[in-house]
Formats: sequence, C-alpha cells, structure tokens
Amino acid sequence: MSGSGAVWGRVRSRLRAFPERLAACGTEAAAYGRCVQASTAPGGRLTKDLCAQEFEALRRCFAAAAKKLTGGQ
Repeated sequence: MSGSGAVWGRVRSRLRAFPERLAACGTEAAAYGRCVQASTAPGGRLTKDLCAQEFEALRRCFAAAAKKLTGGQ
C-alpha cells in the first residue's frame, strides 16, 4: 500500500478547495434559489422544469468548478 497516503493527500487537498471553487457559483445558485422560492411562495406552483434554465446554469457552473478542481481531467 505504498503511495496510498500521497493519493489521499491529493484527494483531501482537492476537497478542501471545493467550497472555494463553488463560491464562484453564487450568482447561479442565487438565481436558482429565487426561482424555486418564487414558485413555492403563496400562489406559486412549483412544477417540473419550471426552473430548468436556472438549474442548468448552476449545474454548468458546478461542473466547471469541479473540472478546475481536478485539473481538467
């Protein structure tokens, strides 16, 4: 099992950086949250795909953050 400590060290390092990378998605997360909140407010109605555009923008941002985190692998 030699070398496994180095692997876990790299994994831990990437996991520690993840919240910082995701912080770059604040705008997208806020837009998605506003859409869901508006849909569930009194008189609103949350239905499938109602916030799909906002969710897709957030998903793309998360994917880009994860890609940067892993070095584009």
